[in-house]
Amino acid sequence: MTENTEKSEQACDGNCSSCGTASTCTDPAKKTSSPIQKVEISVKHIILVLSGKGGVGKSTVATNLAMSLSNKGYDTGIVDLDIHGPNIPKMLGVEDKRLESRDGKTIEPVRLTGKLGVVSMAFLLPDTSSPVVWRGPMKFTAIKQFLEDVNWGDMEYLIVDLPPGTGDEALAIAQLAPNIDGAVIVTTPQDVAVMDSTKAVKFIQQLELPVIGIIENMSGMICPHCGDEIDLFGKGGGKKAAEELDVPYLGSIPIDPEMRKAGDEGRPFVIRKEGDDQHQATWEKVDAVMDNILKELKE
Repeated sequence: MTENTEKSEQACDGNCSSCGTASTCTDPAKKTSSPIQKVEISVKHIILVLSGKGGVGKSTVATNLAMSLSNKGYDTGIVDLDIHGPNIPKMLGVEDKRLESRDGKTIEPVRLTGKLGVVSMAFLLPDTSSPVVWRGPMKFTAIKQFLEDVNWGDMEYLIVDLPPGTGDEALAIAQLAPNIDGAVIVTTPQDVAVMDSTKAVKFIQQLELPVIGIIENMSGMICPHCGDEIDLFGKGGGKKAAEELDVPYLGSIPIDPEMRKAGDEGRPFVIRKEGDDQHQATWEKVDAVMDNILKELKE
């Protein structure tokens, strides 16, 4: 990289809304832009869930984490910021719900239980096949509304399910949300997924947010016929990445047909304790990963 390229990448264009370091920037050009204010929301802990690429089970982790926290008695919210591919309502079994307002001023989250509420773009679309064709500024406005215009009440935890990659949505939430504890990075074991998860870790660090840890999803599979373990996508890539990046390793979750079934049926796997030995083994690993996230937050 040449000196001129380095300077052009570091130059400020005055557009703070799309800059990941706006909150700590000292560039004189920033003076031409109004600083972005944190939204006022009564929440003690905000946890971001993201991945470097799609298809690694990020939304599965987010839904199970939110359900696990609410089952432990914490007032919990989950906000689906995958604007273009909102899947959280389907995975929680509330895809037929719509957002409502009681006072004409604030939006009521869709309530699954007295301890768990959810907001998603899916609740605003006419049907599940409708695409959202938006540029960055419109997404920024929607994300801000999902935080400050929703009647969340007093929450212990807000789980934020982000789309894959390191784009507008992740930058927006980092700038707008208060009390962010950090990010959970989800990956699968194969090299290409680990490579992208490494970018996600460095992205979070660039935003000067803590990395809560890395989860290796789809880590091995127990054959339902012979009982042998099959490394379908490999194994150990997430743990190796965590060690190399010096961030916590939160554990692994194997491939289990019941996990897919749980998502399709809208009943998070973490609440499905009954089943055969294979199911029980998977459930114990999922539960351990959720507990490890809480342990990292308390340390």
